[in-house]
Amino acid sequence: MIPVGAVLDTDELWQIVDRERTSLADLLEGLSPEQWETRTRCGDWRVREVAAHLTVAARFSCGQVVREMVRARGNWNRMIHDSAVREAELPVAEIIANLRSIIGSRRLAPTTSPHEPLLDLLVHGQDIALALGRERPVPSVAARDAAERVWTMRFPPRPWPLPKARLVATDIAWTRGAGEEIRGPVTSLLLLLTGRPEAAREWAERTGEPWTGVTASR
Repeated sequence: MIPVGAVLDTDELWQIVDRERTSLADLLEGLSPEQWETRTRCGDWRVREVAAHLTVAARFSCGQVVREMVRARGNWNRMIHDSAVREAELPVAEIIANLRSIIGSRRLAPTTSPHEPLLDLLVHGQDIALALGRERPVPSVAARDAAERVWTMRFPPRPWPLPKARLVATDIAWTRGAGEEIRGPVTSLLLLLTGRPEAAREWAERTGEPWTGVTASR
């Protein structure tokens, strides 16, 4: 039995990151111009901004990050938002090329661990897929790693409050929290943890997995 809080080893984690980058680039390559403009549930970002954001951390130098932080007046979340908006102005072919160019890259954004690229890809990959009405499978072990990272992250600061509930994955061994129980596939729990309750319920319904708990149905 794999421990409840287990995470992937570094080599396996990066292999999954490479596969996720590759499959997402393949998906993006087949989109129409209208689909690139589709709004997602990630704030005011369209598919274009979400895709562009996923290329930034592995491409920007430390100097570029510092310049972006100065532009954002030291606000980390604003820097993430605004850098994606600027990168999204590139032609879609260039955004896809940038994503393909970082397959195999091990570069990380300052202060982050190798778990962040995986977390970003899994969650934002679902932002894109759900907005387009597509199904995008998520390996349960990868979703568990990302959910564990969200639950335990202290720095960079977690931008989402943890639910006051006991989360129980129905497709893999993973349980966290206390209180009212929410049960569902670990990918749905990951989406819930990252501030996407509607997407969490929708993902569970599409996969036919149970999604139960009063909080989960709100």
